[in-house]
Amino acid sequence: MEPPASTIPATLKILQFGDSMFPVGAFSFSGGLEMAVQQGVVRDRAGLEEFTRTLVHLAATGDGVAVLAGHRAAALGDLDRIRQADEAVHVRKLSEETRTMTVRMGRKLAEAAAHVIGDSMLDKRLRDAAADPVPVTYPVALGALFAALELTEEDAFATHQYGVAVMVLSAAVRLMRVDHLDTQAILYRVNATAADEYQRVRAAGLDDMSTFGPVIDVLAAAHVHAHVRMFMN
Repeated sequence: MEPPASTIPATLKILQFGDSMFPVGAFSFSGGLEMAVQQGVVRDRAGLEEFTRTLVHLAATGDGVAVLAGHRAAALGDLDRIRQADEAVHVRKLSEETRTMTVRMGRKLAEAAAHVIGDSMLDKRLRDAAADPVPVTYPVALGALFAALELTEEDAFATHQYGVAVMVLSAAVRLMRVDHLDTQAILYRVNATAADEYQRVRAAGLDDMSTFGPVIDVLAAAHVHAHVRMFMN
């Protein structure tokens, strides 16, 4: 009997491209936490966990669907479907800052991927986007990248959800009276929701994408006009 194939190469790819320090600029954003703290919506650890859970859930039903669409389109070599997914993400970003975040991080991820792994469907999409009003967006780029790395759509979805939570919790250390152990405990509990979230959206299409979070949308709109800001959203 042959030994089972090693999962080490796949695990290392996930660790590298899912690392919060991967150079896409995630550290510049707080996921809306900065304004939530300023306005007293989030005051303590319990509030931080509730806010993180809400944001991660909204990410699953919105951008998470686009991650899966990007992965599936790239696996099929379908550049038009990748573009459609990018457009679906971009038109759903209600605030200027969230649009900036998804475009900036998407472009940086695509550029970094081209430098690290070379030519792929994501690299082709990046080149086409130079003359296209529809920009590369982060969730779609992440899905397409994981397809190029021969990682599963579940891996891409989990990495996306993890990234959203880490973005908020990393910002919390700089914005609130919480420490790294507090945020790691919250991250551990929030991560436990990812499998259920995947099952909830795995059959969803781009038309099913939804991110109904009115409080977060209002906070994002207010943040644009804030006089003092540590983060870009």
